[in-house]
Amino acid sequence: MKYISKKKLIAALMLTVMLLTCRFFMSSGMLHHMGAEGIKDYIASFGIWGPVIYMIMFSVIPSGSIIAIAGGMAFGLYYGAVYTLIGAVIGASVAFYVSRHLGREAVEKRLHGRMKRFDEHIQRGGFLMILILRLIPIIPFNVVSYGAGLTKIKFMDYFWSTLIGIIPGVLIFTNLGDKALDVKSPEFLIASGLLVAMIAASILLKRKYSFDDLQSIILKREIDKGSTAKL
Repeated sequence: MKYISKKKLIAALMLTVMLLTCRFFMSSGMLHHMGAEGIKDYIASFGIWGPVIYMIMFSVIPSGSIIAIAGGMAFGLYYGAVYTLIGAVIGASVAFYVSRHLGREAVEKRLHGRMKRFDEHIQRGGFLMILILRLIPIIPFNVVSYGAGLTKIKFMDYFWSTLIGIIPGVLIFTNLGDKALDVKSPEFLIASGLLVAMIAASILLKRKYSFDDLQSIILKREIDKGSTAKL
């Protein structure tokens, strides 16, 4: 009988709970409340458990921008941003853990050691790479989370780069939700302008840099640092 490690069992349990939780939200009427206003009302229906439900929701459902706007509408900018950050980091951490302990071994076998060189550099430059990918969403959020788990990046580097990298986007979306209660106010127009500016900057940077470009730049930076250190 093949031995299954404790970490793999925990990862499998996390994945199961995540899928069941997502199914609960979908079967409880969530699909009928996919607009920000509807999600806000859905959260409010849970009363004092609203913040907890919101954070769990944000951690398992991959439609973060709409939910973040709803969070701003439901809780205001400050609490909405805090709850959103907590939910996003929980979701990203679970995805990383599941991927690392259920997926990495299979990927290593398939690539026959070809990940080794990349892994050596990602261990040193992983913080910067994940930070950039969180700031500039070239690749979808969940793809980055699961993909990072397949590498040897240290969890704490991944954790802090994710937390820092998502702060600007979280603030912009929750601020928009907070100000959406009065769409004619100057504050709402400013919040909308910030969102448009962020989207425009992301589109321009996506066109200028591909993931391969970023990877090459960061790996070259790490190689240059290593060469300098040896001198």
